[in-house]
Amino acid sequence: MPELPEVETTVRALRPLLLGRKITEVRNYWPRHLGNVDLPTLQRRVHGRSIQAASRRGKYLVFTLSDGETIIIHLRMSGHLSVVAADTPPQKHVHTIFALDNGQELRFRDPRKFGKVYLTAEPADVLGALGPEPLVPEFTVALLRERLNGRKRALKPLLLDQTFIAGVGNIYADESLFYAKLHPQRTADSLQDAEIIALHQAIQRALQLGIEREGASIDSYIKPDGTRGDMQNAVNVFRRTGKPCYTCGTPIERMVLGGRSTHFCPHCQK
Repeated sequence: MPELPEVETTVRALRPLLLGRKITEVRNYWPRHLGNVDLPTLQRRVHGRSIQAASRRGKYLVFTLSDGETIIIHLRMSGHLSVVAADTPPQKHVHTIFALDNGQELRFRDPRKFGKVYLTAEPADVLGALGPEPLVPEFTVALLRERLNGRKRALKPLLLDQTFIAGVGNIYADESLFYAKLHPQRTADSLQDAEIIALHQAIQRALQLGIEREGASIDSYIKPDGTRGDMQNAVNVFRRTGKPCYTCGTPIERMVLGGRSTHFCPHCQK
């Protein structure tokens, strides 16, 4: 699933291609792609509206339209967005298309069909349950300490909880815990203050590196222009089971925690 760095990379690539463009038509070939609106309503409410802003909240892409409407897209497991000429031959698994006034189309390709398109005048109706953004100044050590306080959940599933922190998924949770030298089974309420500081720094370090390397093309993720990100070449533990830790040489181990594959160094992470 694309996580914060992959979605941020996607937004940054799409922004110059979409800002100021008007939506002239919407086509949908998989009704379940539409999360809270049917196709006729979506077509009516966005027709002729211009895209005024493109941003990210957690793992969601947020497109602010003129006249107060907002399109919100969640890529989920396999979603991919691209802007192409309208006469580009149709690709397999493209389920939703926004035609633009310059002869281009924003195409939402989603082989596994889990992605969602929302339309709302109140973005909080879709995004309101998300936890804080981890890369903004407001995400301080004090805020993280407050959110960890009294929680008895293991760190790995807690980091994956989008109501706890928005945008962290399996890749960057594993990498963050490695940077912080914390075992994924440690419970939140067991952390000492120095460990909370280390975790705060580690989350931001892992996510920033992911953005710098334009995402991890480990499964289906590619950038809007079809090229691959590079974060997969910079992971320390994720999907490196049995390979030596770059720090100590101990083989990386894998376990299932909270139903998710989890990778860690048993020597470095305590």
